[in-house]
Amino acid sequence: MRVTVTGATGLIGSRLIAELKARGDDVTLLSRSPQKARQAVGEAWNVLPWDPNAGPAPREALDGRDAVVHLAGEPVAQRWNAKSKERIRSSREVGTRNLVAGIAQADPRPKVLVSSSAVGYYGPHGDEELTEDAAPGTDFLAEVCQVWEREADRAADHGVRVVKVRTGVVLDENGGALKTMLPPFKLGAGGPVAGGRQYMPWIHVDDVVGVYLRALDDERWSGPVNATAPTPVTNKAFSKALGKALRRPAFAPVPAAAIQALYGEMAEIVTKGQRVVPRRTQALGYSFRHPDLGEALRSALGK
Repeated sequence: MRVTVTGATGLIGSRLIAELKARGDDVTLLSRSPQKARQAVGEAWNVLPWDPNAGPAPREALDGRDAVVHLAGEPVAQRWNAKSKERIRSSREVGTRNLVAGIAQADPRPKVLVSSSAVGYYGPHGDEELTEDAAPGTDFLAEVCQVWEREADRAADHGVRVVKVRTGVVLDENGGALKTMLPPFKLGAGGPVAGGRQYMPWIHVDDVVGVYLRALDDERWSGPVNATAPTPVTNKAFSKALGKALRRPAFAPVPAAAIQALYGEMAEIVTKGQRVVPRRTQALGYSFRHPDLGEALRSALGK
């Protein structure tokens, strides 16, 4: 398969392109800074320049390709203010629009676009179970995910199959939320956040990559799919499981006020949470490699 990938230097992208390469796929990367990308992933990769905010993706990266995976976007995990929120939204709305514009000009066009999204699409719902059919939320992240997915859906107007992967909290000790959690937990100072009753829609990085590969390969896949483990747990249960995996106590509570003081509005990602389940993902035949949280944490930590 000939695949073009944006955002390949991130946590998911770096693992995905390694898997694509290992199975013999022809992979092209699109990057705002090709030299930095090569330094991150290796000089052997075919990397072409593209600024997602400047204009359509280049045809030479899309002509005759079988598939496109779109992962690029401004990091959400930063303190939010008016400027950072605009960057987060614009990178996804304008960037995806320009990618689809490039796909529309390609000849022949790619057959499938697998575009990243997030469980933030649903907004906070307490302990209500959320499947792919749940209505979108109304908060900032939900609105970002909606415009993100709307722009990706426009590729369908050009005969392209579109899959939108709504990803939860990815478990990988080298990046993402787990890497941020590890220092206090390793010191025995970790524990439930904001009371710990909010749900964490977690997923092992192996399964995120697995979902993307199935979305690329299986023509039955289209529309939204949740990239979350089948068994979401509360923040309190997650903290206990992480402490057990590290053989450290995990009883030190972290007040919501402390998280809000540190992260501002962005703290809602941690303090509210969502009980997301992958109903369509499983109905389409995906079998999770790491469905059990304890085993998934040990695997992610190399235990």
